[in-house]
Amino acid sequence: MSLENLPPVPPEPVPTGLAGRCPRCGKGGLFDGFLKLKPACPVCGLDFGFADSADGPAFFAMTFIGFLVAGAAVIVELAYTPPFWLHIVLWLPLILLLALILLRPLKGLAIALQYAHRAKEGEIDRDAP
Repeated sequence: MSLENLPPVPPEPVPTGLAGRCPRCGKGGLFDGFLKLKPACPVCGLDFGFADSADGPAFFAMTFIGFLVAGAAVIVELAYTPPFWLHIVLWLPLILLLALILLRPLKGLAIALQYAHRAKEGEIDRDAP
């Protein structure tokens, strides 16, 4: 796909980012490995040098997982009073699994939203309403 063949309307950033697709064309993949970004989109050639999700995806993943697992652990503790080792066996694998499941889509979402809103480090648009 060349620049002339780009879709007339840019793809929606949320589903595109969660799917790990290019925020400009919605076709090419963002990732080269688990969390490493490709240098550019293989389909439209968009340079991913602008993308810096920093710790945002990890923060949101940890917050969501923390609330979910802590709430479930309290419910299990109050309902069944299992031994401490059982809590470790139950919740540590769940925490790791959820973190691995959530990090990649959240990083793609952060990058797609950066592109959609033209976010740049250290710049504030003071003329916006």
